Amino acid sequence: MTDNGTVAATDTVADADHDLVIRIDGRQPLSAETVAAVAVVCGQAEDRGGPGVVRVEVSGSPEGPRPHDLKVGLVNKWERTLRRLERSGMTTVAIATGDCGGTALDALLATDYRIARPDVRLVVPVEDGATWPGMALYRLSQQTGVARIRRAVLFGRPIEAAEALDLHLVDELADDPAGALAASPELAGVLSSPELAIRRQLMLDATTTSFEEALGSHLAACDRVLRKATAGAAS
Repeated sequence: MTDNGTVAATDTVADADHDLVIRIDGRQPLSAETVAAVAVVCGQAEDRGGPGVVRVEVSGSPEGPRPHDLKVGLVNKWERTLRRLERSGMTTVAIATGDCGGTALDALLATDYRIARPDVRLVVPVEDGATWPGMALYRLSQQTGVARIRRAVLFGRPIEAAEALDLHLVDELADDPAGALAASPELAGVLSSPELAIRRQLMLDATTTSFEEALGSHLAACDRVLRKATAGAAS
């Protein structure tokens, strides 16, 4: 919240469990402040250099036209910052509520695990007769397949909660998403593992890397696990 009580486009807060938390309001247009706030959290995650969770709380969809002064340079900075979040050394978990479009949808699609309220809808904004051609379209297509997401990408048809779950764009529906995450110690333990970031990178690289090129990275990850197991047995 801002001092006058209005909702800020992006907030970063401290969490009692020492998670990093960022709140993104998709109703607000993309701004330099939004980019900077996400970049700050990415920097904090990189500085920690250990296990932990970045909780990305998203809600809201654009309520008006894009600002006339929006430049592609700012869009480029936003997309590169989201990529930085997507490759964070900490696990990223989205908590989604209501309509999520614009920056809220962008951020959700860059996270590792997504918990949403049953009222969630994923919205690709339409303006001037066409959807916004940002990297959300790329991630939607990559994560679900072109045929299954075609109407949302081309025509802006909202993706309702049940469909988002079926498409694996969200992983879980819960009336209290934050509570659902806290109530699952087993899931929380996996999400806090420093190894998860390595598995994520191997997964992302699999779509663009040949078997021969990928083999070295996978063998290095296997060697890391085996060395750790040997050291644990010896102690």
